[in-house]
Amino acid sequence: MKCKILVLTALIFGSLTYAQEGIKIGIQGSFPFNDFKDAVVLSAAVDVGYMHALGEVVDAGVMTGFINGFPDNFDGGPDLPNIQFLPLAGSFRIWPSNSFSFGGDAGYAVGINDGNDGGLYYRPVIGYLFGTNTEVNLSYTGIQLDGATWSTVNVGIMHTIQVRPRRL
Repeated sequence: MKCKILVLTALIFGSLTYAQEGIKIGIQGSFPFNDFKDAVVLSAAVDVGYMHALGEVVDAGVMTGFINGFPDNFDGGPDLPNIQFLPLAGSFRIWPSNSFSFGGDAGYAVGINDGNDGGLYYRPVIGYLFGTNTEVNLSYTGIQLDGATWSTVNVGIMHTIQVRPRRL
């Protein structure tokens, strides 16, 4: 299973090297609630993806990344492992103005740590563009696991690297 995921991730990143528009790279900090609020203090994530403009208002693409939940090991209890995911998702954004966007990512989050099978991944996002390439965003991440839901509220920053079309 892990080998298939590594191959899929390599294919996604390989397709990004031929992208004609924008590669997105971002980081986010998160606060868990619901099922994991007592086990995880906070989480951090890295996002990488590619967005293609379908017109002046709508962008679509693919996203992946890495999510790491830091456990609450400060109360003298047993050492808990980090909770880790590798999301693989389709992505879309709607731009009602030049600087404001909303949209979401949906796909599957692969569980990386032992005993974590992963689950359905979804992430609604609201973003505000500063300048031409940097966005600050607010989002919610949900991952449907067997018997529990990974839920976080996230604040992040994302930078777009413009990739120019190759000329023959």
